[in-house]
Amino acid sequence: MHKVIPIQHENPWIAGEKIHARAVNGPFARWRWAFVWLTQIAFYSVPWLSWNARQAVLFDLEGKRFYLFGAVLFPQDLIYLAALLVISALLLFFATAVVGRVWCGFACPQTVYTSIFMWIENNFEGSHQNRKRLDTVGWGPEKLLRRGGKHLAWALFGLWTGFTFVGYFTAIRPLAADVLSLSVGPWTTFWILFYGLLTYLNAGLVREKVCLHMCPYGRFQGALMDERTLNVAYDHRRGEPRRGRVADDHRKASDGHCIDCTLCVQVCPTGIDIRQGLQAACIGCGLCIDACDDVMRKVQAPKGLIRMASLHELGGAAGKQRAFLQRVLRTRVGVYASLLSLAIAATITAFSHRPEVRMNTIRDRSIMTRQVEQGAVENVYTLQLMNASDHTRTVVVDVAPSNLVTLRTPITARLGPAQATTLTATVRMPAAEAAQHAGEVVHIRFLVTTPQQAGTAEVNESSTFLVPR
Repeated sequence: MHKVIPIQHENPWIAGEKIHARAVNGPFARWRWAFVWLTQIAFYSVPWLSWNARQAVLFDLEGKRFYLFGAVLFPQDLIYLAALLVISALLLFFATAVVGRVWCGFACPQTVYTSIFMWIENNFEGSHQNRKRLDTVGWGPEKLLRRGGKHLAWALFGLWTGFTFVGYFTAIRPLAADVLSLSVGPWTTFWILFYGLLTYLNAGLVREKVCLHMCPYGRFQGALMDERTLNVAYDHRRGEPRRGRVADDHRKASDGHCIDCTLCVQVCPTGIDIRQGLQAACIGCGLCIDACDDVMRKVQAPKGLIRMASLHELGGAAGKQRAFLQRVLRTRVGVYASLLSLAIAATITAFSHRPEVRMNTIRDRSIMTRQVEQGAVENVYTLQLMNASDHTRTVVVDVAPSNLVTLRTPITARLGPAQATTLTATVRMPAAEAAQHAGEVVHIRFLVTTPQQAGTAEVNESSTFLVPR
């Protein structure tokens, strides 16, 4: 019976030894770089996109406006952000239950930026062996040039990242002009430097220690996975006992396919040995699979000694097709998929039906109610109108029920894109109706219509009308 090895939580990083991951080529390495290009093209290009003569995506914290192409969100729309976080969490749970830590290995910002910084390092310092040599030699012209150039490139890339991130919260084109003219404000400068330094530290210096010591995901992933979850795994039945680097004619029949070349350890970004079983520090990048498959090809052994497989499959309990169905048709996967579908459907429905014109009503506290000429009664209200669209809207405000109350002065407002305005509305009740409802609190409604709506109310906001005794 194949021994199922549980997730190990020991720190696989050897104290005092710096990890120099070896470069490797293969399908998983190419997929990782595809995600690097995909995520970074989106991140660095989106702030420069324009929509109706403004920045397409802008989170204007000072103006309390969030622009997403044609949609304009106000602070009270943060419920959609909460919904997005719920969807992201459920998507992470679903993906983890099926294919393990695919997020960590391919799309996590820590992984993506570490890959970029390691690429810069390789171009300045060479292969992992050259980097190890530079660690041992004293400071000289070569080491100063290579290390200094690397850190300078890291710092410039970090500043570019910090500038782009701030560009999501401050219009990026004016920001770029301010940077070029050296007229950036102190707080903007602080945040550019802060996020630039954070990128430099996390991706350049800290690296795998974020995954090993700071990221909580590796600690609770075991609660999301079971024996049928797909993971980067070493096939102990095929690999053990290891035969070492011996020629094929000296190989024993009982020897496994693993030749103990340790390439799987050398290419691992977190420095773990996947042959020790599923570990909390494994980010599921699959680089060890690329390295091992290349070795298996050279020693003329079947590929897949290290592969994406579940512990159930490694035990030989299911065929390939059946194993795939068992990975998908599971209770926890069904629950995550159902909740994810419901959350996405509810969010899309709510967002698509959100009103473009909003109104808040506040009773004037200084003038609760007053009696005017001929026994009529008036209440004063403050109306806050908001245009949650990127085009100008003309709106008409009315009050109902019309047989009891009317506006003393008709209200028509012209709202520019993403504009909010405050108006004063005086609601009057004639003397006859006021005498009939003396001492009562009458429920009224403020209606907002547009000239093109043919009487259909776009906003219907309730309030109360106080009638004195």
